[in-house]
Amino acid sequence: MKSSVNHQDKKIQEKIIGENEIILPSGEIRINHSVIASIVRYSALEVEGVAQIGGRLIDGIAEIFSKRDSDRGVCVKEDESGNYAIDVRVFLYFGFSLTEVATQIQQNIAKQITFMTNKEVAQVNIIVDGIRAQDNKVAAKPCSLSDDLS
Repeated sequence: MKSSVNHQDKKIQEKIIGENEIILPSGEIRINHSVIASIVRYSALEVEGVAQIGGRLIDGIAEIFSKRDSDRGVCVKEDESGNYAIDVRVFLYFGFSLTEVATQIQQNIAKQITFMTNKEVAQVNIIVDGIRAQDNKVAAKPCSLSDDLS
């Protein structure tokens, strides 16, 4: 038996409105911003060179008092059009190009959010809060003036 979809029903199913709501004939679907933050975290961690998301002192305090640790280091907002504006705080590994890794993070986040939610991403702002040595490598020794004098 071949199923046929009424053209009008298809239009209703595809109608997307602001505030993360998708209207269907049977109801609506809302995507909580903490879910979007989780997608952002996973997408950023997929990029080579990313050590961690968040990690500032304020994030550590928020983790203690918050049940929602999935959005630490991530801020999700929506613009007037309902598109996402995302801020992500990251620590990157030493030895990687910070700007190249940050650009890859932006691209991966935008791609995954659009794919998983069918909503556009207006902007992804990356804030590099610091760098970390990789576990299997020794951190570089900081230079000092006394090294040059000896």
